[in-house]
Amino acid sequence: MTNRLRTEIQEEEVEKELIVEEKPVKEISESALWQLFTKNFNAERATSALPFVLFLALLGMIYIGNMHLAEKNIRDIDKISKEVKELSWDYKTAKADLAYKSTLTEVAKRVDTLGIKESIEPPQRLKAEEVKDEH
Repeated sequence: MTNRLRTEIQEEEVEKELIVEEKPVKEISESALWQLFTKNFNAERATSALPFVLFLALLGMIYIGNMHLAEKNIRDIDKISKEVKELSWDYKTAKADLAYKSTLTEVAKRVDTLGIKESIEPPQRLKAEEVKDEH
């Protein structure tokens, strides 16, 4: 009984192995670009693919031009930002120099060469008399 069962199982396995499904091979689409690279290249196919190739060339040129423009803008931004930093440093230096030169002691040193001296006496307050109008 065991032998008969084994032979039936083996026969079923052989039948399963024999059944092999074949899948259909996908065919490559006949696009204009594919036609250029096949062995059947002729002038008619080249002429029909020419607008597509020119379109791709135009897109490539636009892409290259865009990259050059973007790099130029980046270089200009870097140049202007460096210039702004330099002008900011110049402004801060001039502001600090002006604050130093406008101190009382520095002003006194500069006007001393002109013969003007600092007053030692405190300022006096002037009083004006009120005039009555007789209209």
